[in-house]
Amino acid sequence: MRESRSPAGRILLYVGVILGAAIMLFPFLWTVITSITPEGSLADGPTLFVQDPTLDAYRTLLDAVPMWRIVLNSLGIAIASTALQLVTGSMAAYAFARLSFPGKNIVFGFYLATLMVPLQVLVVPLFIEMKTLNLQDTYFSLLAPTIASAFGVFLLRQAVAGVPIELDEAATLDGAGHLRIFARIVLPLIRPALATVAVFAFMGSWNSFLWPLVVIRSPELMTLPLGLSTLQGQFTTQWDVVMAGSVVSIVPIAVVYLLAQRHIIAGVAHTGIK
Repeated sequence: MRESRSPAGRILLYVGVILGAAIMLFPFLWTVITSITPEGSLADGPTLFVQDPTLDAYRTLLDAVPMWRIVLNSLGIAIASTALQLVTGSMAAYAFARLSFPGKNIVFGFYLATLMVPLQVLVVPLFIEMKTLNLQDTYFSLLAPTIASAFGVFLLRQAVAGVPIELDEAATLDGAGHLRIFARIVLPLIRPALATVAVFAFMGSWNSFLWPLVVIRSPELMTLPLGLSTLQGQFTTQWDVVMAGSVVSIVPIAVVYLLAQRHIIAGVAHTGIK
């Protein structure tokens, strides 16, 4: 039986939710407002009400850096990275959840241990590997470290483990093998978890800065975080232009999240990730 709330309790709840939403949305609102504020007005101090909004910062942004090329680079790498992580993660998750092989739990434990290794520790070995293979300063060098994700495997394994094993047994009796069970039964039932991994993978690749900074030298291969870093000068910075670039970088992430929001909430709930 649901616990009834008093009118005062409901009002306090709504006020708290509204305040929390306002606090979270304020940085994004501030970014948009600064991007449409005339450059001369920024010296007068911060304001939430722009008297003469302008899109000059976005025009300057397009002239300062090859923005469309940079956005396409980031978008292509993010989509490829997301697709590869879904393929490798789902197949590994099925193997760890459904197949029996010697040392499975030990291998999975070592696999999860890699989550405790920060990227900063791996940058030098990865760069040496790319240089030895003569792959530095290429699209593949940007993509290679993100082909697989230990977090994605862990989350998807939890989802696959939640699928009733009786479905596999029934399909086996009908003559289905592991590949058909994986494609026809397991994958459709773990779509919320797949959407969750997809959003995390896309965000991780889209916002990646350290690895592209180390491995990329050619301006035509720059990703969006690298391109935005070039907008900050040594002595002066056009903050309206920087904020315009930030808006460009935020929009794709917001769209992806809004499209997959329902699946993300369901995936997190079903896999027990907090």
